[in-house]
Amino acid sequence: MARKKKSRSYDEAVQWLREHSFDVLEAPGTPGRLFLKKYGVSAAIEKAPDRSAKVFAYPGYLVGGEIARLIDQGYQKVLRTSHTEVPATANHLLAIHSFSEELKEALGRPSLYNESLGTVNDDCLYDRMKGRETGERKPRPWELPARKRA
Repeated sequence: MARKKKSRSYDEAVQWLREHSFDVLEAPGTPGRLFLKKYGVSAAIEKAPDRSAKVFAYPGYLVGGEIARLIDQGYQKVLRTSHTEVPATANHLLAIHSFSEELKEALGRPSLYNESLGTVNDDCLYDRMKGRETGERKPRPWELPARKRA
């Protein structure tokens, strides 16, 4: 039978993160918001109204001091910031995955099976996917009038 994880409070989560070698930095000018860093990956958490910890900025590899988003372009995963785009290596993906799993543990969140298999992308930009978000698609052969099928 599956066991339920106990969600940690903000203070308990911060203590756990410090005990497990995370760099914990307070966000300037924003009380109750922290930046976390480990393995070259960073994320931000904040104190929610119910005193739990809420993820404010999702984990991403640091590229040029900025948290990069992981994008899947079908043929290559890339790390994208507002200024640059670099190919993601196996070491980048391992670092992001390890960081994400440890962050879930710190916050007392469940580790989902599909996310445990590997790194989860922020976006998928497959060429074949273009137009699907708007519902546009070519008609299928059986949807065409009989004279246009041949």
